[in-house]
Amino acid sequence: MMRFGVIDFASPWAFVALLPVIAWLLWRRHRRPPALLHARVELLAEGPKRGQWAARALFALRVVALVATVTALARPRAGARAETIRGDGISILLVLDVSSSMLAEDFQPANRLEVAKETIKEFISGRSVDQVGLVAFAGEALTQVPLTLDYPVLLAAVDNVQPGQLEDGTAIGTALMTATNRLRNASGRSRVVVLLTDGENNRGTIDPRTAAQAAAALGMRVYTIGVGSEGVAPVPVGRGVFGLRYENRPVRIDEALLEDIARQTGGRYFRARDAQALKRIYEQIDALERAPIRATRYVRFTELYMWPLGLAVFAFTLEMLLLWRRGPLP
Repeated sequence: MMRFGVIDFASPWAFVALLPVIAWLLWRRHRRPPALLHARVELLAEGPKRGQWAARALFALRVVALVATVTALARPRAGARAETIRGDGISILLVLDVSSSMLAEDFQPANRLEVAKETIKEFISGRSVDQVGLVAFAGEALTQVPLTLDYPVLLAAVDNVQPGQLEDGTAIGTALMTATNRLRNASGRSRVVVLLTDGENNRGTIDPRTAAQAAAALGMRVYTIGVGSEGVAPVPVGRGVFGLRYENRPVRIDEALLEDIARQTGGRYFRARDAQALKRIYEQIDALERAPIRATRYVRFTELYMWPLGLAVFAFTLEMLLLWRRGPLP
């Protein structure tokens, strides 16, 4: 649970360094004062009160500098808070196929999935006020990240999706309905699904065209992307002595279905035959119509160490100036 308006410390163990300071204070308080308190005779001429003031001021500044330095090392920070931001943005659900066929290596220098992930990460990094979510699917669909403005969390989630995390297959209808349910309560007028797949619908209980009708009824646009080269592509089929074994398998993308989904919802179908084409497609999607949006961004922590650090520097500098003017204390 987030706490608002609370200050805590990222490295509280640093306060252990205060134990010697406390011990020094106790020792100083109980020791007997020496017969001569000042190293310079001139201070005696200024009178005992002025000499005592200088000694106390130097002592206080030294304590402040030490305590402030330790506090800065403990890294104080303000508790999580919410910020309401406004701008021209859209709510986007990225739907990514993570079935085993996405490991086909026809998108050099990597397989389809790795190229798709890098392209999606570039797309996310270009956002500022767009709410973005992520759904991964294979034979089933799972929301990895709901709509959010926390782009670092989203980027980490994209990095973490891998084939094998879900039952294998291609459930396009289930994936699209999952995204539709996540988008139905999104703020703003522009709500978009970007669905990327390299196969044909062969799993799931929801017909993709029925899911598209539901999305259209809720005013969502669906942009579909078919990824894969023409003809055949090397696909991993197992492990051998020297690593993965590959076989050339036909590239089968149900382009008619993907075109239908896009047309029903007022979106567009794109075909990406290589990495550069996929990048250009996301750049086109990036130029979608914008609409005013109001959203809440959660800022986790604000670092505050610079304030005690500044106080420590100020106290230390003032102590040095007083020592230079008055002469050192024993």
